[in-house]
Amino acid sequence: MTGVVVPLGALKSKSCPVVGEYTALAPFASWCKKAGLSLIQLLPVNDTGTQSSPYSGLSAFALHPVYITISEIKEFSSLYKTDKKFASLYDSFVKNHKDDKRWNYERVRSEKDTMLRALYEKAAAESDKSRTQKASAPAGKTDSALEEILCSFIKSNSWLPAYCVYKNLKWTHLQSSWKSWPENDRIITDKKITDLWNDKKLRHAHLFYAWEQYIAYNQFSQSAEKIRALGMTLKGDLPILMNEDSCDAWSKPELFSMKNRAGSPPDGDNPRGQNWGFPTYNWTAHEKDDFAWWKMRLASAAHFYGAYRLDHILGFFRIWAVPEHETTAVLGHTDPYCAVSREQLTEAGFSKDRIHWMSEPHIPTSALTDTGMSCDDAHAMLEKVCTRLGNEELWNFNPEIQSDSDIEKSLATEKTFAENDSASDSASSSTSAANDSASMTKVSARAVSELMSWWNNRLLIEITKDSFVPSWLHESTQAWKSLSGSEKEILNKIFDGIDKKQEAVWKSHAERILGALTSSVNMIPCGEDLGVNLSCVPPVLEENTILSLNVVRWTRCWSEKDQPYVPFDSYRPLSVTTTSVHDSPTMRQWWNKEKDSARSFEKLCSEKPAVPSESNEIINLRADADFTPDTAEFVLSHASCTASALYVNPLQDWLYLSSKYWLENQDDERINIPGTVSPFNWTYRIPKDIETISADGKLTDTIKKIVLIHDKQCVQQTAEKPAAAKKIYSSAKTSNTTKKTGSTK
Repeated sequence: MTGVVVPLGALKSKSCPVVGEYTALAPFASWCKKAGLSLIQLLPVNDTGTQSSPYSGLSAFALHPVYITISEIKEFSSLYKTDKKFASLYDSFVKNHKDDKRWNYERVRSEKDTMLRALYEKAAAESDKSRTQKASAPAGKTDSALEEILCSFIKSNSWLPAYCVYKNLKWTHLQSSWKSWPENDRIITDKKITDLWNDKKLRHAHLFYAWEQYIAYNQFSQSAEKIRALGMTLKGDLPILMNEDSCDAWSKPELFSMKNRAGSPPDGDNPRGQNWGFPTYNWTAHEKDDFAWWKMRLASAAHFYGAYRLDHILGFFRIWAVPEHETTAVLGHTDPYCAVSREQLTEAGFSKDRIHWMSEPHIPTSALTDTGMSCDDAHAMLEKVCTRLGNEELWNFNPEIQSDSDIEKSLATEKTFAENDSASDSASSSTSAANDSASMTKVSARAVSELMSWWNNRLLIEITKDSFVPSWLHESTQAWKSLSGSEKEILNKIFDGIDKKQEAVWKSHAERILGALTSSVNMIPCGEDLGVNLSCVPPVLEENTILSLNVVRWTRCWSEKDQPYVPFDSYRPLSVTTTSVHDSPTMRQWWNKEKDSARSFEKLCSEKPAVPSESNEIINLRADADFTPDTAEFVLSHASCTASALYVNPLQDWLYLSSKYWLENQDDERINIPGTVSPFNWTYRIPKDIETISADGKLTDTIKKIVLIHDKQCVQQTAEKPAAAKKIYSSAKTSNTTKKTGSTK
């Protein structure tokens, strides 16, 4: 299958002029069908509240109301005609945003929320008006006519009551994090949620969110059904992690390890690692109830999708867990993990003092005096957070210091050490005092930063009492450098043993989770396995028929001279090939800015041209030239020779086949820049509406020609490697033709 991946919000159509919506998928799919594309992949469409990142979900189940088409709601026409204020709001909404180069997430979300609330009131009023009035509702019936309409939907989606209660509390507390709510709202139980849900005074407010989900569900379902009717596959994206401010973390805290945050260990680009801020999972609790929460997520997704992407699939093997209050990820560890006990270290010849030396930072006074601080001032600062070791100029952190943020908090009120206590009458002495104060403030700030850095300076991390794991950066620590050669040899042997045990633990961990999840639904599973170098990953993916991911520019023989590209026909059949991803530069940016990579790509293509008539001379001239539509066709055509079962590229990369759809600044075509938070991220819009693109016969025909190259390759794969290929193609056929019915219970 060949397909396209797009953030839903990026789509633009005559009926969805402000932001891509659920209803925009149907006309988009019609064009994809004409172009020969058989799969549409979406970025996550779950509710993210005030956060624009689709990977920062407030619910594992709720759809984002921002993608609802307001004008398609039943009550819209009536309200628009009778309510001038609503009509003015809607007209201004379209007029003010339809020409935005990138859609304004916060303004669109906020303005849509206002209109949805008005439409909800209209729906409630009209349903009550049409209901036969009775003195009281019959026993066992609801008191709300609208609730009767929603009753079946609510019963079929058991997550809805908690979500509605949570969303109403978010509204009450001005969208603040649930962790800052009053205790009565913050600490919740199933019974308390049920009591709030059944509170008649809150019923109308709660039902707004159920109605909103009902509308979103119906609009998305109708588009999904139209896509299936075209014989196409809609592919979803399931983020592995949930926002700590999510409904799920609030209502089901037992499923999360709230003391840890997920991230990644230090590397060349991120010397202090990455702390993503999302809680890790309590997999023991998940396994205890047979992964019911995860299975419910998949069942919910299966109503719309025939395939799904598991984000950061390495996290199902092991996640990098960072203690909650750490500002960096240096002291993180894998979860699950294998540890070395104090007893084992003692048996290996390490004394109690030696273990203490390896597992606790020992800060020399010189660490602060080297920042420009006097010895007395250094002692004064250290005494606030440390205990001195006898008469040595060496210090250990106090027991109450449990993270680097504790150091920062303890020293937050630290005054300038050279502060002039007496006011000066002269302007010159006042200026001098101010300069001295500013200078010493910088010294103080550097000293605090130095202490926070020393917090990470430990060879061993004590995860639980008397149980240790090696620090990721242990070889750069003060303790490691002080060890004898024989001590290092002993520790390396212990650490090697841990690594071997951990691979087996991670493999078993992933087999249990992924085996249970993939077998619970009839969808094609795909895993985002970028950067994975664990030997246990490929066999587990193979065993569960999970497609891996190949990003062309990163699929190279990295250990070989010149790091050549892996030939496309050598790709794993059970995989997805793509030219770009949402976190990477687009194909156009890559070609124009990463010339060495483009030349290496060009070299591979010259060895085996996708177009036989194209000479090596022509091919070899491309990389040094600027990107053009011909370049786009060159890259897309060669990459389509992949042996991967799925060939799915970002919509931008397909649109590069015609310069009519290019933005003036290529950087504006990117979806997200990792490590940054700005209104730019996740708000890309296609430059022309779907109707205009669909009418472009030349673009459509060019895409179809490229699709045929991959189709031919897939036929060959089916013949040469039938077992692997049949798994995917049979699943694809089923997902395309089987209507998803039933509840998401």
